[in-house]
Amino acid sequence: MKKKVVLAYSGGLDTTVIIPWLKENYDYDVIAVCVDLGQGSETDGLEQKALSTGAIKYYLEEVREEFIKDYCFPTLKAGAKYESKYLLGTSIARPLIAKKLVEVAKKEGAVAICHGATGKGNDQIRFELTIKALAPHLEIIAPWRIWDIKSREDAIKYLEDRNITPPVKKDDSYSRDRNLWHLSHEGLELEDPSQEPNYNRLLKLTVPIEKAPNEPEYVEIEFKQGNPVKLNGKELSPATLVAELNEIAGRNGVGIIDILENRFVGMKSRGVYETPAGTVLYEALEQLEHMCLDRQTFAFKQIVGVKFAELAYSGEWETPLREALSAFVDKIHEPVTGVVKLKLYKGNIIPAGTKSPYSLYNESLASFTTGELYSHKDAEGFINLFGLPLKVRAMMRERQQ
Repeated sequence: MKKKVVLAYSGGLDTTVIIPWLKENYDYDVIAVCVDLGQGSETDGLEQKALSTGAIKYYLEEVREEFIKDYCFPTLKAGAKYESKYLLGTSIARPLIAKKLVEVAKKEGAVAICHGATGKGNDQIRFELTIKALAPHLEIIAPWRIWDIKSREDAIKYLEDRNITPPVKKDDSYSRDRNLWHLSHEGLELEDPSQEPNYNRLLKLTVPIEKAPNEPEYVEIEFKQGNPVKLNGKELSPATLVAELNEIAGRNGVGIIDILENRFVGMKSRGVYETPAGTVLYEALEQLEHMCLDRQTFAFKQIVGVKFAELAYSGEWETPLREALSAFVDKIHEPVTGVVKLKLYKGNIIPAGTKSPYSLYNESLASFTTGELYSHKDAEGFINLFGLPLKVRAMMRERQQ
């Protein structure tokens, strides 16, 4: 009996080439696994395509709810943004894909897992670190680091030589990665940082701001312990809430970033990311955090968010530190419950009111008409003590003159 290899399969050019390549170079039976994180129609017809190009079996793993609940929402609660902008839509999808590949490999008794990530990108790290953390005994095969194929033209010729029709779209050559949380774009004019993106051709989830409505649209989000649970008064599952909010935010031009980021492998790359629902949720949750968290907790949470983003970006999801940071984030969000109203208008997100039963805002304290909880006279002693090191330092300087 032949040994088995599990392939992360998308049906694109690279993974279509990999199936016959694995059979020829390893003599393994190939099991193709597509993980559905919300790619939509991209998964249509993949089973027939995989089997017709040489796979012995095909799995479609539907994980949209798990992706949003266990990967996107923890990242949201951490306030994690890589290099202050990127909401990590591709980064946090890779550990879940790898987890499902491992599950299938164990079920099928496979000896190896294969992925189509290139040797220049971050995804190879994200896939392989997760596989090592969950199944260290499995062999990992990364064709782009081994084979002689150097270009799309080489890949197309490889398939044509074997009478396999290449899955190439002639009219749209951007490199894209799509899931329910975001859509990334690379390639074409984006490879020149001096060029403005062609948003009319590029965008899929979001309208260009010039085409957004001339009237604002209000949206109301309810959170429970930091997790979004209702949209405009409707209780929805995590994936459904994100899908519906994507529609609302997308038609108002919200959630587009153009970033020149530092890849973990050392080079810079430019991408345009569409994250309409995620962008709104980040803004809404931060509004609620300002109401429900004290100053020190919120300040430390911002530090945690930077480190969390670094870990997620570099594929270190299945690590003790990431798990510990998530535990901290869950703990501080226990009182972060309430409703946030926002106004969306031509790419802008404008706060329009926040309510919480755990609000730390006290009107009698904040008002100019001070209540009995605060005395203006107390401020003098506080300032004297707080400023004592400055006063002592100034006195020392005077003595030395």
